[in-house]
Amino acid sequence: MKGTILVVNGPNLNMLGVREVEKYGGKNLDAILAQLEEKAHGLDYKIKSFQSNSEGEMIDFIQLEGREAKGMLLNAGAYTHTSIAIRDAILSVKVPFVEIHLSNIFNREHFRSHSFLSDIALGIISGFGENSYYLGISALVDLIEKRS
Repeated sequence: MKGTILVVNGPNLNMLGVREVEKYGGKNLDAILAQLEEKAHGLDYKIKSFQSNSEGEMIDFIQLEGREAKGMLLNAGAYTHTSIAIRDAILSVKVPFVEIHLSNIFNREHFRSHSFLSDIALGIISGFGENSYYLGISALVDLIEKRS
């Protein structure tokens, strides 16, 4: 294995498959992560996933795991639009990451179009449903390997 990629999911993503299926799809987070792990394994990377509805727990995970990880996929959910603390945690461990969103955050409520994370991300993938995760892992691995 070439290393570990963190997959960090924020609030309400534990409700995928139940919550607003028309926006977020009918597949639950565990099913998405299982497919993502297969894709990562095919790229010779291991996935370490984490989900929390708590900003502090997300920060603790990023601080604990971020220094050793090759990269991170981050779907911070609503914290994308509110959390300078998650931004600071990422900057403190210097983990390269791709910001992902299931829905197109630029085609929703105005407040969702601002991200406290986008300017420090390698890139953003938004609006492709569960495919945002699969596109994200491909893009992240490509960027990691180009930097090596």
